[in-house]
Amino acid sequence: MNTDFSYLGREDLRSDLKQFSTADCEALAREIREFLVDATAETGGHLASSLGVVELTIALHKVFSTPSDRIIFDVGHQSYPHKLLTDRYKDFATLRTPGGLSGFTKRSESEHDAYGAGHSSTAISAALGFATADKLSGRKAHTVAIVGDGAFTGGLVHEALNNVEKDLPLIIILNENEMSISKNIGGLARYIAKIRSRRSYLKTKSFTRTVLTHIPLIGKPLFRLLRHIKKSIKNAMYGSNYFEDMGLYYLGPADGNNVAVVENLLREAIASGQSTVIHLKTVKGKGYAPAENDPNRYHSVPPKGHVSDKNFSKALGETLLELAESDPDVVAITAAMEDGCGLYPFAETYPDRFFDVGIAEEHALIFAAGLSLGGKKPIVPIYSSFLQRAYDSILHDVALQHVPMVVPIDRASLAAQDGATHHGIYDVAFLSTVPEIRIFAPTTFASLSRYIKEGIAQSTATFVRYPNSGELTDASFSQKDGNLLADYESEPDGIIITYSHAVTEARRAKTLLKEKGFTAGILVMEQLKPLPVKEILDAIGEQAPIVFLEEGIRAGGVGVMLYDAIRQAPTLKDRPYTTLAIDSFGEGIMGEPLVKTLGISAEHVVKTFHQNQEDA
Repeated sequence: MNTDFSYLGREDLRSDLKQFSTADCEALAREIREFLVDATAETGGHLASSLGVVELTIALHKVFSTPSDRIIFDVGHQSYPHKLLTDRYKDFATLRTPGGLSGFTKRSESEHDAYGAGHSSTAISAALGFATADKLSGRKAHTVAIVGDGAFTGGLVHEALNNVEKDLPLIIILNENEMSISKNIGGLARYIAKIRSRRSYLKTKSFTRTVLTHIPLIGKPLFRLLRHIKKSIKNAMYGSNYFEDMGLYYLGPADGNNVAVVENLLREAIASGQSTVIHLKTVKGKGYAPAENDPNRYHSVPPKGHVSDKNFSKALGETLLELAESDPDVVAITAAMEDGCGLYPFAETYPDRFFDVGIAEEHALIFAAGLSLGGKKPIVPIYSSFLQRAYDSILHDVALQHVPMVVPIDRASLAAQDGATHHGIYDVAFLSTVPEIRIFAPTTFASLSRYIKEGIAQSTATFVRYPNSGELTDASFSQKDGNLLADYESEPDGIIITYSHAVTEARRAKTLLKEKGFTAGILVMEQLKPLPVKEILDAIGEQAPIVFLEEGIRAGGVGVMLYDAIRQAPTLKDRPYTTLAIDSFGEGIMGEPLVKTLGISAEHVVKTFHQNQEDA
């Protein structure tokens, strides 16, 4: 990796940037792009989005001074240039590793990250809160929210916009890099937008505002009248837009990959004294031809050495194609995760039965409920960490009304690279409180297919959770009653009960224990709700101590629920039973595997069994 840069990595880069010429800014942009392409090839990460906002980020730090001013990136996956400009250049090799730099913005990582992110559509709400607090306190500062056009498919964005007052120190940057949402189209609109972003135009506009508003008595009314006439003429010629109709000051659309243009618009927004929307158009993957030509592929690149084998997401896609071929009522719904959830083949084959509702998980499930009650069989794959946003929909609109559907829960495991915002460790705990639903945790592609097929034939909602990995069990595991799998025959010295991705640590623990002369059996639960209590009691015998190993949150988790359900059984009354589960948000420590940090590693299982032996 090249580290011989003229600008990037300077100790005083942020202060020097204030004086940079256009040529300096362009050179800095080239260095940032070169560095990001090389760095993400090693660590993996969100490349195309970050490449697209290089000039925009340079302009932001040229105009504003963080942390006094606040820059809030929606989602935060496009914040890599921001990190490089705020003293994190030397730490970039730790990007997306436990205890290292986060792949998103993170308050505990830097004072320049005003608000933590990871999920979409939150930036305007947070920025509105900061700007309102500044207004109430009389503090002279600005807050800028950078929001991609994709986030505007999420209802939270519009809820926030509905509450924006006109006179706040707030700038909202609409970063349009995928789909055109502009009403202002055609040659005239493009020409006017070009004129409006020029320094000479903005200087004249600022001068006119200053002169007119200082004329006693008639100045401010005259300025408002002229502005109203200009707006009326513009609207008559090529229409208004959504933001202006909401009473917000609107600038653009303009070239977001031009530092000078962005800087001019930012300074005009400050001078206006109004809540402002700046509409910029940027190119995803800008400056790196492969990413420009295929931004979806380079949205998130894998780390060096990563092998892309078949995983549960791809297996789900194959199952859905099989079901759709034989049943015309099967439909698939996604909340902007077509590729991630393995739905691309379904969407290509059955476009009329595929629905991408955008970043709107709540709507996805309620829409699915309507489809189901209308006679269809909806399957709605959602990432575990995103399903959290739809809890009310699950409870009120699906379970309470006994609406049948299948909800595959993708990425239901720890997310070491994306970190705490993306850990899929809460779904079992919050779903366990919902009556009359079913939860499964397949460990093979065959069992995934079986539970999906069984789910569409049920009269209630079925949730099928799985990690972002390959199969977890093999032929050494035998099938038992109650959707249980067992890797032992005679009475072992101890039993590890587990499910889903924690099976990998359970298998490693069994090997470690065997080396020490201790025989451990593994009992894997593929049905989590209703709990197969009787079948588990039959399978575990009467003597061996139990360790329940769970890659999920302890409170409300399966380990706690199972102990509560069977603690009245005589065979468990005096029997050692320990639950190893997660008691935190899952932050990492540099150089240490997450499972070790969180106390759910194979070594912790071994230690627990040894402790039981010593206490016996």
